[in-house]
Amino acid sequence: MEPWINAGVTLVKLLIIANILLVTVAYLVYFERKISAWAQSRVGPNRVGPAGLLQPFADVLKLVLKEDIIPDHANRAIHTLAPFLALFVAFTSFAVIPIGPDITIADEALKQLFGDTFQFAIIPGVNAGILYVLALTSVGVYAITMSGWSSGSKYSLIGGVRSSAQMISYEISMGFSIAGVLILAQSLSPQEIIKSQAGLMWNAFVQPIGFITFLTAAFAETNRLPFDLPEAEPELVGGYHTEYSSMKFGAFFLAEYANMATSSALIVLLYLGGWQIPYIEKLGLPETWVIVLQVLAFFAKIGVLLFFFIWVRWSIPRFRYDQLMDIGWKVMFPLALLNLVWVAVLAMILN
Repeated sequence: MEPWINAGVTLVKLLIIANILLVTVAYLVYFERKISAWAQSRVGPNRVGPAGLLQPFADVLKLVLKEDIIPDHANRAIHTLAPFLALFVAFTSFAVIPIGPDITIADEALKQLFGDTFQFAIIPGVNAGILYVLALTSVGVYAITMSGWSSGSKYSLIGGVRSSAQMISYEISMGFSIAGVLILAQSLSPQEIIKSQAGLMWNAFVQPIGFITFLTAAFAETNRLPFDLPEAEPELVGGYHTEYSSMKFGAFFLAEYANMATSSALIVLLYLGGWQIPYIEKLGLPETWVIVLQVLAFFAKIGVLLFFFIWVRWSIPRFRYDQLMDIGWKVMFPLALLNLVWVAVLAMILN
């Protein structure tokens, strides 16, 4: 394949996935407001458009029209850079996650465009894809720390420091949980990890402790309730984005929901079989239908996890800061190590 063709195909994939993510994030806010209303016996958004379906566009318009205020004592450059760094990290983390199986191409004309195989990922064939995702998600903590430090506010600074401590603490448990998956898959490639979960050999069933540990750490990494200590309203007003307004605040808001979507996709990839549908090949369906169903299954699994994220937020109260750190170091970390021991024993048995 010619390099310029490869670049063009990658750009088209990037635009498609970016638009899917933007629409998903916009309507995640709408569904969160609807689910919270359902949990509290309210109606939720219902004024803008039929059943309130145009509410996300009204929210964006409101943020765009608001004045962008920068505090006098803020570091203007870092204050401006931080929200867009958070947004960049949230969206680019999705680049190596495959949303469907590789397709072998027989047509010579299509081979000129896509090569021998078409891969459902923006950046296909990254053998160390999981390391790429981990490295990028770790950069997210810098955006929050930068926003807290540069705002010139004690509330923002405390929120930034809390977030740094929280994310670093839970990243260790998350890393050990992922190590268990990599040991069984014997690969860092996202596609190989998905293929290793064929049938009902999903890692959620094989290593449930690792699954629960990773899922809990994902809540902490995305700063969602009950782990939203960096922006605890009764203590810190708005936490690290107290001094933000207009689309800079909107960028942080988008980044939070984009991180939810990316974390859900990562959980599906690592623990829920990715695009795999158990024993679908026994139905005798045409290959095209199988591929379409597998892509839809990937998004359906993400949808279930996103609902779980929202449901937990409106069901469980926030932890105290000392409780949050105790859970990270005294509960999650030992469980992640225990899971690693279990996986090592299991790998020896399977070999």
